[in-house]
Amino acid sequence: MSDQIKVDRDRIQKEFFKLTTFDAESFHEKEIAAYVKEKLKSLGLQVQEDSAGEKIAKEHPESKETASNIYAYLKGTKPGKPILFSSHLDTVKPGIGKKAILHEDGIITSDGTTVLGADDVSGLTSILEALTVIQEKNLEHPDLEILITVAEEPYCEGSRFVEYERLKAKEGYVLDLDGAVGRAANAAPSILSTKIEIDGKAAHAGFAPEQGINALSIAADALSHIRTGRVYNDLTVNFGTIHGGTGRNIVPEHLEINGEIRGLEHEKALCEAELIKEVFEKAAKKYGGKITFTVTEHIHSYHVSKDKPVVKRFLKVAGERMRCSKPECITTYGGSDANRLNEHGIETIVLSCAMEKSHSTEEYAALYELERSAQLTLGLMTE
Repeated sequence: MSDQIKVDRDRIQKEFFKLTTFDAESFHEKEIAAYVKEKLKSLGLQVQEDSAGEKIAKEHPESKETASNIYAYLKGTKPGKPILFSSHLDTVKPGIGKKAILHEDGIITSDGTTVLGADDVSGLTSILEALTVIQEKNLEHPDLEILITVAEEPYCEGSRFVEYERLKAKEGYVLDLDGAVGRAANAAPSILSTKIEIDGKAAHAGFAPEQGINALSIAADALSHIRTGRVYNDLTVNFGTIHGGTGRNIVPEHLEINGEIRGLEHEKALCEAELIKEVFEKAAKKYGGKITFTVTEHIHSYHVSKDKPVVKRFLKVAGERMRCSKPECITTYGGSDANRLNEHGIETIVLSCAMEKSHSTEEYAALYELERSAQLTLGLMTE
């Protein structure tokens, strides 16, 4: 039984350190992608890639080193429905020149000048180690599909171009959640970005302010009537950047405000965007200006019921094989490739995989937890 077969901690450490050496900020994943492809091939998987890199490059001029999504397949040795496992190649900034350091207590950090890259090297390491043990020990397993994506960090841009018809699995696990192993997210929000362009009229602020229409005044008026933060239990609103104006002595003619809405109910998030638009339109009319309101839907919310096989399998393996004291399913307000997989009919949950304080230079991973993540992945692949 695979629950009696252990993963190799030393090999996990070596693989994790190797993967962190790649400079793989979003849109710059070519080198790490080439390494992971060869690694999967060496483990006996059938490996292909799509044209995501070309499509991303057309939309993002800065993406000179973008790779494409990787698909790998390992034919099953026992009956059972195919299962999908996924993680992503890219890291957030600052991610150039990462140096992983193992401390005496088993904690791995960067040198403090960059992120560590555990998001999502932890997930990659877990998948590669589990596949290695399966091949080494000739363990029985159903058909396994592996999806490794690019450009996940910028609103799951890479998985937007996944060729979902390639995938046969209807259940999946994305390894891309912080926290201790034994936790999984079975619900996540829709994420919408908002861009509000406000047009007023320029005028000299000292000689003729009454001849101008102050775009900033329109913005202030509107924002004073909009709730931000946790607006409801299941919905958040934030305005993160504001740009505009040309000089201290000039009535600001143009302003741009960028924000974000996250909601566990997709339609409710869209309704909130419409309400925000109406408030800005009202303020613009009051002052004699105008607005252009743009909403971009990045990812769609999902909720996978706890009675679904994909969740039951996780709870069983985490509880019985891993002996996690309290394996749990949570709701996260972070997005992941699981959002897109669920939207395309693949019931998917996100697993904690030994990353902590992600998206910061304080990011770290515990070697013990990396080992447990790989063990959990092995159990899910062979259950």
